[in-house]
Amino acid sequence: MRTEILSDNALIKQFVNGNATAFNALLARYRKKIYTYIYLSVKRKDVADDIFQETFIKVIRSLKEGRYAESGKFAPWVVRIAHNLVIDHFRKLRQSNECSNDNTDRLSVTGDEFSDLNAEERAVRLQIRKDVRQLLDFLPSEQRDIVLMRYYMNMSYKEISEQLNININTALGRMRYAIINMRKMVEESKKMLVA
Repeated sequence: MRTEILSDNALIKQFVNGNATAFNALLARYRKKIYTYIYLSVKRKDVADDIFQETFIKVIRSLKEGRYAESGKFAPWVVRIAHNLVIDHFRKLRQSNECSNDNTDRLSVTGDEFSDLNAEERAVRLQIRKDVRQLLDFLPSEQRDIVLMRYYMNMSYKEISEQLNININTALGRMRYAIINMRKMVEESKKMLVA
């Protein structure tokens, strides 16, 4: 049977029973979503690569040891592992006082979303993405996480609420406050430019 049409749980069962192709299908299914979340959190490709690899090493070990029991919730489970590793990364940085002020925020655009645009339109869209991403850095972490999950990882509010262990209304409220806060930041920056 073709692995692309199997459910996550069916692929997990096949992988646990020794079918490495089943895990490759899971990895292909969620690679972009997980990597994007990690990269947007750490903003450095080398660190994102390491955390991404560590995430899937933990996933493999957990599956092999039978520690995955969240039937039907594989993607949120993997995102939670990645999220915890991102938090561990920042804790280690804070403890060793090696936090850098690296503001080289490079968004990698790998999709076809810009293929129909001319060079000027592409440049404008990339600048808007960069500006929005910089605004996210000024949001409280609980608001930033919601925006990242919703708009960069295309998670539904239901998936977000399950991932963060909050109710949907809380997720919606945090998104609302994030948008309000981002609008305020844009307005303040416009006022500073005029002054």
